[in-house]
Amino acid sequence: MFDSTFVDSLPGDPRADIAPRQVRGAAWSRVTPTPVKAPRILAWIPEVAQQVALPEVAPPEAAEIFGGNRVPPGSAPYAACYGGHQFGNWAGQLGDGRVITLGERRGVDGLSREVQLKGAGPTPYSRVADGRAVLRSSLRELVASEAMFHLGVPTTRALALVATGDGVVRDMFYDGNAGVEPGAICVRVAPTFIRFGTFELPAANGDAELLGRIARYTIDRYFTEGGASPDVPEFFTSVCRRTAKLMVEWLRVGFVHGVMNTDNLSILGLTVDYGPFGFLDAFDPGWTPNTTDAAGRRYRYGNQPQIGLWNLSRLAGALSELCPDHDALASGLELYRREVESEQRRMFLTKLGLEAHEDSAVDAALLGSLFELLTAAETDMTLFFRGLAEGDVSPAFYGEPPRQLSAWLGAYEARAATHALPQRVDRMNAVNPLYVPRNYLLHEVIVATEAGDLAPLHELLEVLRRPYERQPGRDRWAARRPDWARQKAGCSMLSCSS
Repeated sequence: MFDSTFVDSLPGDPRADIAPRQVRGAAWSRVTPTPVKAPRILAWIPEVAQQVALPEVAPPEAAEIFGGNRVPPGSAPYAACYGGHQFGNWAGQLGDGRVITLGERRGVDGLSREVQLKGAGPTPYSRVADGRAVLRSSLRELVASEAMFHLGVPTTRALALVATGDGVVRDMFYDGNAGVEPGAICVRVAPTFIRFGTFELPAANGDAELLGRIARYTIDRYFTEGGASPDVPEFFTSVCRRTAKLMVEWLRVGFVHGVMNTDNLSILGLTVDYGPFGFLDAFDPGWTPNTTDAAGRRYRYGNQPQIGLWNLSRLAGALSELCPDHDALASGLELYRREVESEQRRMFLTKLGLEAHEDSAVDAALLGSLFELLTAAETDMTLFFRGLAEGDVSPAFYGEPPRQLSAWLGAYEARAATHALPQRVDRMNAVNPLYVPRNYLLHEVIVATEAGDLAPLHELLEVLRRPYERQPGRDRWAARRPDWARQKAGCSMLSCSS
């Protein structure tokens, strides 16, 4: 059985058809998933199943329900209505164009979580699209969200990957080379998928009543602690704090979201909407995996904290309709700036196994020279930090190590000498992963899965459950990017269709 507090608490679209349209005065539209030809479970995540009170092994009816062929009892499926800024420009109404939420289920821990089908068919927000998803994008989302969870990064989760048995036409790079690909659905789970754009759209439409109802629902359900319900400025400050933590965590593991539009930022500070993401194969603050962002590199690795601030500013603008005290909202933005700055420095020192120096200039100099070192030669970020703990960074370089390596290592060892070695190594290995879902590995798994071989997918998921622990016999999952993947589609750059 499913609960439907979002639907019950907020006004809905009076129309029940899926014709594309502008929806006014509503937070959701009623939608039923479109049935597929031959749904089949390709992956099932036992821990996530327990979170929504489902068996650890997929039950026989799971494929039919999560493939969209059967609406489960108590479910009130809907697509959410929201707007957003895309690449810095207001895009107006966006909404769930290929996502249908079945409802909320309460797990054995007593917590309620939303269950969504991504790729379940058209909705009123699909515009000219088909509402479907292909296997490659669905698999990438399932693997990445589970990898991020085990890395310790706040994220939505994935319950299952479902093959639909239908073909889906996609033009991966929007260059006129469309082709038919196998379709799939990623079943997503989170406490809520409310995002910044959920507040932006009613504010932009001048609908203060709907904005207020959404804010009150969100605050009362997700931000009430100890029985006290915060006011709007306190709520915004909490969002700022959670977003700051998320940005620092992305930097820690070398993750680049690729499309940080305001409709892709979670109000809970979770990583949401995995599309053209990537993990740094080579440390480069200017790298973005998104072909759509290739020219401006707005969402590049090193700019993500600044974009987080920009997006929060847009959210503050929307909430200002409910909060006459604009200074209170501004203080939330200032808190974000301070926390990102301080936590980012602390995080990188922790990756080096160091504690903050009493003179902050010493830390700034060490970290500054480190970033110069990492960018002076093509350097695998993941392997460099793991190698630093193990005493050998040479496998991290794609070519010859940079000239300044020995000097930096000398300065680092002198600084680290005041920290006991075993404890320092343990601290480093606890925050520096060995295994991350590199794009070339995902590409290999996608090819195998499309060919009917599920073994690589299941092995990768198993490896990523213990990303900080060296696993004998699984070195291939920790290897740096091979030369053949340097410019290969799906390995180096991806599109928003990925």
